[in-house]
Order: sequence, then structure tokens, then C-alpha cells
Amino acid sequence: MNNIKLMIIISSLLVIISGCAAPQAKVDFDKNSKIDTSHYQTFAWLNEAKILAPAIDINPVMKVRVDEAIEAAFISKGYQLIDDAKKADFAISYSVGNREKIKVHSYPVAYRSRFSWGGGYHRGRYNDLLITTETQVTQYTEGKLAIDVYDVTSHQPAWHGWAIKRLSAKDKEVPSASIKAIIEKVVAQF
Repeated sequence: MNNIKLMIIISSLLVIISGCAAPQAKVDFDKNSKIDTSHYQTFAWLNEAKILAPAIDINPVMKVRVDEAIEAAFISKGYQLIDDAKKADFAISYSVGNREKIKVHSYPVAYRSRFSWGGGYHRGRYNDLLITTETQVTQYTEGKLAIDVYDVTSHQPAWHGWAIKRLSAKDKEVPSASIKAIIEKVVAQF
């Protein structure tokens, strides 16, 4: 019986710990089924800026980190980076952004009121059951990274991969490791 209690306690702790873990990125992709990417060997950036539409307030140091991480992720998959987009099998570009979000949770809460003792030795009783709502508001930043692959021969989009992540304080303080890991997850889908 003690082993069962111990297992329940350990299981409960694991659930609590996993609930406190940093939020994971949601990664997904969409592929143009009319384009065969199996023969791709070389890639280049779609344009000199590399990023599709840079935000006005983009951190230039962070942009360089993202550029390098995307290049490294495609190279680690066996593709060769070349300078001339017209001679490459595919061209890449990306976009990044974040937005402040608010999540509101509202749920009913019931409680009894107007407690009365009655007379003599009678037990106390509640006269009314009141129902109200409790609301919790959470504000957070959600970041998004999208990588686009274009077929050079047909000039058509071939693939679009993206990641969305609720940014933690650690992501904001030390973003390099998080960026690299997310980019690798997105490019792994290609």
C-alpha cells in the first residue's frame, strides 16, 4: 500500500513540474503538392535583405542571429548555400514578429451566505446559495517565425513552415538558444 501512495505522490509531482515547464513552440508547415522538392540540392536567399518584411523596430543583432540559424539549419539538412538565387534549386525567406496577447478565464464560483444559528441546540444552516464569477487575466507575448521556400524554376511557393511560441522571461533574456532550437524544428519539417 505504501508503494501505491509513493507512486501517486511521484506522479502528482511530475504533473505539477511538467505544468510549470516553459511553453513549447507549436510547429507546423504547409506544402505545395504541385512542386517536387525531392531533387533540391542548392538554395539561396530570395533577396539581399533575407527577411521578407522586416518590422520597423527589428533588432538588427537578432536578425543576424536568425539569418545565420536558418542558413545553418538548411545546411545541416544537406543543402548547399549559393550566392545566386537564379542558379539555386530553391530560394528562402522568412518573417518574424510578436504580439502582446491577453487571455481571460472566467468561471462560476458558488458560496453560501446568511448563516443563521437557529434557536437552542439547533445546528447552523445556510439560507442562500450565491453564484458569482471569478475572472483571471493573463498578459503574455506570443512570438511567430515563418520560413518560406520558393521553387526557382516555377517561381512558385513550395513550402511554408512556422512556429508560434508564448515567450517566457528566459526567451526574452537569452533568445539565441530558443531561436536556434525553434528554427531547427521548423526546418526539420521541410
